Amino acid sequence: MGVFQSVPDALAYLSGSWRVLRSVRDLASGSEGEFSGTTVFSPLDGGGLLHREIGSFVWQGVPRPAERTLRFLPGPAHGMVDVRFADGRPFHDLDLATGRWRTDHPCAADLYRGEFEVYDDDRWRTTWRVGGPAKDQLLVTDYTRERPEQAPPRSTARRPTAGSSVPDAPRP
Repeated sequence: MGVFQSVPDALAYLSGSWRVLRSVRDLASGSEGEFSGTTVFSPLDGGGLLHREIGSFVWQGVPRPAERTLRFLPGPAHGMVDVRFADGRPFHDLDLATGRWRTDHPCAADLYRGEFEVYDDDRWRTTWRVGGPAKDQLLVTDYTRERPEQAPPRSTARRPTAGSSVPDAPRP
């Protein structure tokens, strides 16, 4: 399904700020929810990235603040990532070299099956299918890179010449 963008270095690709929109469906009950917010991947001392997600999760019409923190560490080979929970427990591996990656995470008796897809420099998606005795869910998250606002155009006004009484304007 579609063409995916190769990412030779996942940590370099992920670095920065992303807008996040996640749909959550409980396949057993039919209930649906949605998370919207921001994920920032910022450098960690010693290498890797701190993944900090903050936003609002609406479940059955009730909005709640939501956040999570993960650590994306250099993996066993160049470009690969070892994803860990904030407390250091392993979560999953990640290799975006082909633009697509599948991975699993066992959680008690449930199994999280993840798929990562990179569409271009500014868009990627994760899909987690969670199954087991405690959960039957589908979570689809779309990430869109946030670009810094462009700097205002520089003034084309001429600077005062020597002997002029016009003071310099403050610089931003």
